[in-house]
Amino acid sequence: MGALLFPGQGSQIVGMGSEFFQNFEKVKKIFKDADEKLNFPISKIILNGPEQTLQLTQNTQPAILTVSYSIFKIMVEEFDFDLKQIKFFAGHSLGEYSALVCAGSLNFSDALFLLHERGKAMQEAVPLGKGAMLAVLGIEIGEVKELIKKSQNNRSGICEIANDNSKGQVIISGDSDSIKKFQLFLKEKKIKSIPLKVSAPFHCSLMKPAAESMSEKIKNTNFTKPKFDIINNVKALPETEAENIKSLLIDQIYSTVKWRESIIKISEYGVSNFIEIGPGKALTGMVKRTLNDVKSFSINSIADIKNLKNEFKK
Repeated sequence: MGALLFPGQGSQIVGMGSEFFQNFEKVKKIFKDADEKLNFPISKIILNGPEQTLQLTQNTQPAILTVSYSIFKIMVEEFDFDLKQIKFFAGHSLGEYSALVCAGSLNFSDALFLLHERGKAMQEAVPLGKGAMLAVLGIEIGEVKELIKKSQNNRSGICEIANDNSKGQVIISGDSDSIKKFQLFLKEKKIKSIPLKVSAPFHCSLMKPAAESMSEKIKNTNFTKPKFDIINNVKALPETEAENIKSLLIDQIYSTVKWRESIIKISEYGVSNFIEIGPGKALTGMVKRTLNDVKSFSINSIADIKNLKNEFKK
């Protein structure tokens, strides 16, 4: 059995999806639909950049959705990939929207609108330069939680776990001052950490204003029961009820992305093939660091789809 995984922010690159755009009319139509829905040429930004425009959160989020959805449609409709082999869909942060679209719960154009608005809301929640994120490497989440407690030592400020990505990779988010202090604290302990190039401190309580501004927009969007179980980021559990999915998407904006737990939960159901659909290979790497004895595939070219089909015939 398999699971389809959809990447989040950080996987974007100028030119992503261009091979599919050049080879399939279906993809040209998806890109055109995205331009029309958003009222600006997101397709040109995806294919030609400039990079700094693609990196703007309100562009990055619908752009990654557009590419992931395009690849999924080609896999299923042009290469007859058999979805009967798939038990779960899951997406990392904005990738959860891609998962919901591909699982038939959310209309593509509605998801584009929500992600563009979500990107703007997340960017506007915290003034530029006032928030930061930090990757902590080589230690487990329990130890990171303890270190945050010790470093805070009754100090005010926000320093929270944003993403539990994999064994040995935990992302911290908060106000710039608290994150800098935590980084120095880790350095004293000889624990490796890397500041992330991000425009806002995602998935921490500083994002609550963004969740509030997205709440009505998400609630007023039509979601239906997905055709596949979606493992959500907030609880790392399967969810198929439309109203629950909506409230979890609102909470997800300021909550920890429990990705490592999600991957473990999927494997507990006997899934041994993890297929990442979209730009980059970030999720494939996270699966490899978290689980042994499973296969992981990243699909972002026509050759990748052909190789996957051959693997599944074995």
